[in-house]
Order: sequence, then structure tokens, then C-alpha cells
Amino acid sequence: MDILSLALLLPLVAALDFSYHRTKELEAFLKAVYKNHASITHLYSVGKSVEGRDLWVLALGRFPTQHKIGIPEFKYVANMHGDEAVGRELLLHLIDFLVTSDQHDPVITKLIDSTRIHIIPSMNPDGFEAVTAFSCNPPAGRYNANKKDLNRNFPDAFIKNNPKVQPETRALMDWMKNEMFVLSANLHGGSLVASYPFDNGNSLTITPNDESKTLDNDVFEHLARIYSTNHATMHEGSACQNGEYFLDGITNGYRWYQVEGGMQDYNYIWGQCFEITVEVSCCKFPQQDELSSFWNDNKAALIEYIKQVHLGVKGRVLDKNGEPIPGAIVEAVDRRHICPYKTNRNGEYYLLLLPGTYTLNATAPGSRSLLRKMHIPNGIGNFSALTYDFIFPELHTRGEPGSCPTKPLYSSNDHRSMSTTLSTAISSLILINIFYAVIR
Repeated sequence: MDILSLALLLPLVAALDFSYHRTKELEAFLKAVYKNHASITHLYSVGKSVEGRDLWVLALGRFPTQHKIGIPEFKYVANMHGDEAVGRELLLHLIDFLVTSDQHDPVITKLIDSTRIHIIPSMNPDGFEAVTAFSCNPPAGRYNANKKDLNRNFPDAFIKNNPKVQPETRALMDWMKNEMFVLSANLHGGSLVASYPFDNGNSLTITPNDESKTLDNDVFEHLARIYSTNHATMHEGSACQNGEYFLDGITNGYRWYQVEGGMQDYNYIWGQCFEITVEVSCCKFPQQDELSSFWNDNKAALIEYIKQVHLGVKGRVLDKNGEPIPGAIVEAVDRRHICPYKTNRNGEYYLLLLPGTYTLNATAPGSRSLLRKMHIPNGIGNFSALTYDFIFPELHTRGEPGSCPTKPLYSSNDHRSMSTTLSTAISSLILINIFYAVIR
């Protein structure tokens, strides 16, 4: 038996140690946390892998079992590629740090008071189990048990990729549909950089300097830079020995390399969730005596990034009787998402925006739009975004949130906002002109 197998078979001790934890040890740790900290944690599975392993999630918050109006939902996902194992262990140590710091550390206590945090240490447990030796580039483990790359397996907004959706991918897609996530990060390995959308693109999104930009590019650059600058060395831009250099330790995903069917693009377009991809280690599966250093390097960044869920503005869309209006579109003018961001069944919306002055456009089914100009402060210090409710006095409706089609959306024929009442041709032209004005 090799050294890695022996290390992974060691029994889990009471305190979380700095070693790699196989699926059984990971499950034992999560169940122990749930048992010992039941008031602030909830352990659940979003589905199973190809080989039948649970995709465990630990939720942390003052109301861990259910969504509460006004409390934003945040998530961390790691080990999407099974051989990229550092992120998996980082999230276990993050869980340990959060539950042991509650009521002792005022910042962590406020974070748990104000946020519902979901953590998946391993999206690809089958791939992780396939790794048999410490290696910076393991020969096995990247793919799931069906030999599919899960970060190329999501529907793509730019092309008709028509992937055969894997069980792990389907579980994450269903999870995003059932929860209203606001902010997310996906932890990978093999480099040291924070990458932001888009990972794919076309003529409507790709700029002359070969970046594929969203209309929220300022927010995404901020999010990536928050992680990078709070990391011990990522912000230096050249920690790895492969010749890559990233200014400030961040990069546009497409500019780095093109990804079709990636998870971060899917989150932003169809999940109404801002997600970045964080490469946390030059070596994918390093010796386990290095894990404590990785935790020390990433600890502050992991915490500071969660706080960013409180950027911008949040609130509800209500009718004249104070009843919620599901399916209403709320977006900042000039930031109309190609798949419009809609309110949930509680009439809630969350918009991540940097501090500044914006005009918000709320459109409810069967009613005219409401425009509100407002100054949005930085809500990080108060652990709460600005709260503003839209009231439609002439409307009394109960509906369901609308869904966005899964066909490719970023094309010249489809690039328009559903939140306007202009003709198709005029709205498409205006939005394309705005898009180019913003990204150039």
C-alpha cells in the first residue's frame, strides 16, 4: 500500500488534522460538526456521484435549515476535479474555524448572524478516491467515474454544447434552482489566481484585448481582487514556476483560456449567482505536510470573500396588499442580464453592486416598470446590503418565478432585455450599444 493510501486511511481524530480525508473520514467529520453544533449547522446531501457517494453540504447560519427573508445565501464548492484536493481540505478547515469561532470571534459571529453559508467540500468524490499517490499532476482523478470533466459539463450560453449532464452536474444545477444563491466561489488547483467570468464568449462579449466581459465586470474584478489581496501571495501574480503571470493575481477566464460548459458562467447566467473560480495551489495534490501552510495562506481570503455577499442592494417586490410578487425583474439600468434576474417566491431580489449611484428598474408581470435612483453604500461593514422594497400600488397578483430558456442566449438575435417594452429590434440595438460602451 502506498503512502497516500495509508495516510488517507488514518482514523479521524477529535480535532481536524492537516491530512487528506477520504470520503468516510469527510463524512464522519461533517456529521460530528452537525452533532456538536446543531444550532448553527445543517448537514444535507444534494445528490449522489456516479458511484453512489453523497455530495455533502454543510450549511451554517443562525437559521441553517431554511432560507430567511433578507438573509443572503452563499456557497463554496471544491474538488470539482477530483485530483485538485487542496480546496477540499481548505473547506473542511473553514467549517472547523467557523463553528469554533462563533460567539467567540465578533466578526465570525456577525457573519453567521447575517449569512447562510453552504459548503460542499467535494463535488467529485469519485475522482478524489481514484487518486493513488501524491503528485502535482496526478494521472487519474480529474474526471468523474464516467470520465467526464464536470467543469465542461454545464449548458453553455454561447454555443449549443448539449452535454450529457452527469449526476454531479445535475445535482448542482438542481441545487442552484432550489436555492437563491447570491455569491459563490469554486476552488480548484494547478495555479494561483482568481478567475472571473466569462469563461466563454462571442463577438458580443469579447473585447479587443481578448477578454470576455459581463456587464458586471467591475463587480467581478472586485470579487477576484478581494480574494487575491487577502491571500498571502496570490496578489503577487507569479507564485507558480510555470511562467504564468497574472496582474494582481486575477484574470478574466476567457483571456486565460476558453472553457465551454463551465460552472461559473452557468451560475451567473442561469443561477442568478456571481461565482469566481479560485486556483488555490500550484500543485494539485501536494504532500499533506504542506496543507497547514495552504490554510494559513487562504484563511483570511476565504472569510473576506464571504463578506462580499453583503455588497449592493436587496429587498422585495410587493403588491398593494403587501403580498410578494414572484417573477418580477429587478436590475440596474444598463446592467440588464441576458437571462433577467427575477424575484423568488418571497418576492426577494439581491443585486451585487459596488458602492455608487444607480437607477434600479423593477418590472412586474402585467404592470409598468418602476424606476428608482438611489445611492448604494458599502454594506460590508454592517453585514447587510442596502434594503429597498418596490411596491406596485395598482397590482395585486400571485404568480410563480419565470424560468429562463436553456438554449444559447448570447447571440445577435437573442441579445435583448425582457425588462423593456420596446420592440425587439430597438431593444436589441440599444442593449448591444450599451454593452459595447461599457466593456470597451
